[in-house]
Amino acid sequence: MFSVEFQAYGYVAATIFLTVALYSYIYHLYKNRRDADGHDYEEYSNMALHDGIEDTPVNSLPKDDKK
Repeated sequence: MFSVEFQAYGYVAATIFLTVALYSYIYHLYKNRRDADGHDYEEYSNMALHDGIEDTPVNSLPKDDKK
């Protein structure tokens, strides 16, 4: 049926195609970091690293004295 040579060409072509698809998807994610409302959700990834009580919050809430 198929020789080993055709399988090798198919493997190389699939590897190149998947690599290009992966890098184009990563570029798409970083190019469109903000959603339609203008929120940059990459800021929220720092919440796992900076979760101490003395750290500043990602989104600070307005302080209302009226309760």
